[in-house]
Amino acid sequence: MANRRFQVYEIRQVLVQMRGGASDRVVAQSGLVGRKKSAWIRQIAGEKGWLNPANVLPDDPVLALALDPPRERPEVASSVATWEKEILSWAQEGIRWTTIHKTLCRRYGYEGSYSAVRRFLQTRIQKDPASLATVMLDFSPGEAAQVDFGTGPPLLDPVSGNLAKTWIFVMTLCHSRHQYAEIVFDQSVRTWCGLHRRAFEWFGGVPKKMILDNLKAGIVRACYYDPEAQRSYAGLAEGYGFMISPCPVADPEKKGRVEAGVKYVKNAFFPLRTFANINVANKELESWVTGEAGNRIHGTTRKRPLDLFGSVEKNFLGPLPDRPVEIVVWEKHKVQNTGHITFEKNSYSVPYFHIKKDVWVKAGDTLLWIYDQKTSLIATHPRLKGAGRRNTVEAHMPPNAQAYFMKDPVWCREKAGRIGPACREVVEQLFADTVMDNLRKVQGILGLAERNTPPRLEEACKRALVFGNIHYRTIKSILDKGLDIVSEETAREQLPSIYTQGKNRFAPPSSAHPSLPRQERSL
Repeated sequence: MANRRFQVYEIRQVLVQMRGGASDRVVAQSGLVGRKKSAWIRQIAGEKGWLNPANVLPDDPVLALALDPPRERPEVASSVATWEKEILSWAQEGIRWTTIHKTLCRRYGYEGSYSAVRRFLQTRIQKDPASLATVMLDFSPGEAAQVDFGTGPPLLDPVSGNLAKTWIFVMTLCHSRHQYAEIVFDQSVRTWCGLHRRAFEWFGGVPKKMILDNLKAGIVRACYYDPEAQRSYAGLAEGYGFMISPCPVADPEKKGRVEAGVKYVKNAFFPLRTFANINVANKELESWVTGEAGNRIHGTTRKRPLDLFGSVEKNFLGPLPDRPVEIVVWEKHKVQNTGHITFEKNSYSVPYFHIKKDVWVKAGDTLLWIYDQKTSLIATHPRLKGAGRRNTVEAHMPPNAQAYFMKDPVWCREKAGRIGPACREVVEQLFADTVMDNLRKVQGILGLAERNTPPRLEEACKRALVFGNIHYRTIKSILDKGLDIVSEETAREQLPSIYTQGKNRFAPPSSAHPSLPRQERSL
């Protein structure tokens, strides 16, 4: 009792008794203070004139300061004070206090406990009281819902056949606390948007605002003042007519309702349950939400969530669209040197002049659209299923590649037939080669008709067949030297033997033609 801290109202009662003439013995008998404490109070009160009944007693703060001053504890040097500068620097960098303690032990041989580090930092790092305060937010019916993921139980993955990690998605209506919950295997953008669509259909309406943490499926750039929504999620919000409201970074208390909802599902539904697969788990979860969870008395509203939802909040939700909003995934990609982008392990062509540029890919259920940075549509493809497949539009390829693929053997045979039987025979012999792919060679021969005339190309093909050499260079030389319009004997004399001797066409030029230029002989 000697060191007991007295309350101001007790001191005031003591003074009232003293002003009425009570002695220290009488005051002590009242049980408020002992005789020594009474004498001490009487001395201070006499000095200040408070014992005179004619004077008004001061206010409580004045009494407390005079008769019960704050006690100062002697400061004891901390066992980690030697490293104060380093400890404060580490703490400001956000390093965990337990890590700081382990570092001191490892680096400096510190033998003290973690509590010494904690007490040291608590006395030197003062948090702003405003940052510690939380405010209970009230939401009107249909105003908002909060969404989040939590860790679910390992379940059998039907694709791999192995146990896989799962996630529990929870959407909680802020007014009624009614929930939608589902277990999934991933947190992809498509899964995230699909969960929203199924939740809206579950509730039969759409809340005006969606409060969420800064997970990548919803927010691609987390920022206190300027967050950026994921493009796919923004499109879903536009389609269903709700507003995206991300929480401040690292501040989960701003979505406490759904944080508590996820915790409630994890602690109340999952323990002591086993599930054969994810479908069974979700069916049991649905029954639990509409049963035990929906009919419990909520700790804050003191009402059953299902009752409050059905009688009030359901009527304030926004209407569902006539047709469910199509879920599309937006991704940014760079066009490869092949003129394709790769989306979900399949390749899609893009006009060749976009190579090395960034494009936007919009993927729906059956179609895939590609846009340039100016949001102009540059390609459309059917959505490929599986993996390792490729869809190429010939018009997207460079002109030389388009020519190669468009002028296929069927086209070549048709054109050669229109030029003449000799040209058709040359084409057929080249395509009959079982070793070399002669498509490009045939395309080159048929292209000679454009620089000359079809009749001349037909005559050149006749000469090449006679000479037994139907290579592109042979036919081109015949046309360039005009040997298609001279006699066969003259043509044989003027055409190098390299073109007329099929078996020795790779031999050095014959000495019978010493007058040929070096470049022409090297052909």
